[in-house]
Amino acid sequence: MTAGLAELVTWSETWLTAAFIVFLRVGAAMALLPAFGERSVPERVRLMLALGFTIIVLPAVGPEVQPVVAGMERPGLLVVTEVVAGLAIGAVIRIFVLALQIAGSMAAQATSLAQIFGGQNADPQPAMGHVLFIGGLALAVMLGLHVRLAEVLILSYEVFAPGALPGAELLSGWGLARVARVFGLAFTLAAPFVVASLIYNVALGAINRAMPQLMVAFVGAPAITAGGLMLLFLTAPILIGLWHEALVGFLADPFGAR
Repeated sequence: MTAGLAELVTWSETWLTAAFIVFLRVGAAMALLPAFGERSVPERVRLMLALGFTIIVLPAVGPEVQPVVAGMERPGLLVVTEVVAGLAIGAVIRIFVLALQIAGSMAAQATSLAQIFGGQNADPQPAMGHVLFIGGLALAVMLGLHVRLAEVLILSYEVFAPGALPGAELLSGWGLARVARVFGLAFTLAAPFVVASLIYNVALGAINRAMPQLMVAFVGAPAITAGGLMLLFLTAPILIGLWHEALVGFLADPFGAR
């Protein structure tokens, strides 16, 4: 009985240590992940979310983490590598979600609505960006964002091995490719507003040349504001849908394996 109890204690210590190592990566990622890591989410809620994701991820990656835990000679290095890997995963996914904010800022600048902020946010931004951002997060969560994030965290152990510091070349190449993709997606989403602004300014210039006495700026300002709001009303469902399709494609292959 004593031998069995000692074996049980050893087994539990190994699994608890492995759970703590997994929690380091999951908790670091949770600080930056969209929806779950927002500043408006209380810290206690984020802590419980990190524990919940740890419980989900641990059974899948436990066989990979346990040998590293059993043979670790420098625990401090393992702690650093897991935190760095988690922050890298969370940052790249966060950058992809920021495409909505970038698109909203570009659209607001093009339609002269950039001075209108979206309320008392942790990150002040134009109202267009806030509407798109919140709408996109709500749609993503309703369509299973938590499942996709759990899959990404599990797959991350194949790319960022536990106990090995992620290489600078891997992180830079992976991050730069995602940043380029995000800015391309943001400009694509904001394209209707940029095109409408170009047409408006060209028309305003033609009217000003034809009628120099008319204060076209005072006449055209309400028009571009109303047009921008109407265009947002018509295109927001399409833009959020396109962004969600891109997000699903990104989370299906987050590390560029395919």
